[in-house]
Amino acid sequence: MKIAQKGFTLVEIAIVLVIIGLLLGGILKGQEMITQAKIKNVINDFNGITAAVASYQDRYRALPGDDSNAATRWNVTNLVSGNGNGVFDGGCQYNETPAAEPAQADGECNLFWWDLRLSGFVAGTTADQASSWLQPNNAANGITGVQTASAASGMGFAGNIVCTSNLPDKIAIAVDTQMDDATADSGQIRGYKQSSPNPVAPGATAALTPYAETGTNIYLLCKAL
Repeated sequence: MKIAQKGFTLVEIAIVLVIIGLLLGGILKGQEMITQAKIKNVINDFNGITAAVASYQDRYRALPGDDSNAATRWNVTNLVSGNGNGVFDGGCQYNETPAAEPAQADGECNLFWWDLRLSGFVAGTTADQASSWLQPNNAANGITGVQTASAASGMGFAGNIVCTSNLPDKIAIAVDTQMDDATADSGQIRGYKQSSPNPVAPGATAALTPYAETGTNIYLLCKAL
């Protein structure tokens, strides 16, 4: 007696392939939507911080963090004022994390966040605790912070800048393209290829190489305030 072998028909195989195609298409579409959302989030961070600084200066005639009247205005425990010279003093970096309450001499880039939260221009806690002055995370699990550019750090900028780190190449390139000139070493937005998470902003434009979308490159972006 001959036993017939059972197998998939061409129609069944075609149905399976269609289902697999739909699943893969949905996954890829979902990943692209997530990437686009992160791009918009980073752009909104840059624009939102710039707007918050402008609004703070318009209301108080001072730079947040550098505000010489902050401590008396809000009377919060351990809050100190800045020195009012228009820059973030002490050589503090965008990625600086103070061991305790930020001080005028070396913590104006952290006082920046405390002042903005106290004023209501940035959401967050305002009491005497680390979450009041620490830099916020961005959409790529990096951090966003401010500093005053110098010859030693600041990616060739002059003046106050805002930086955000750990951005995948696709996101960094899209942000620079949509907001500026898509060039890493010029314009109001500049990019630095990271070799480690949350690096210190480099000091010379020579350190800024052209963007390369390899799928593995990670960038620090900085923007003039």
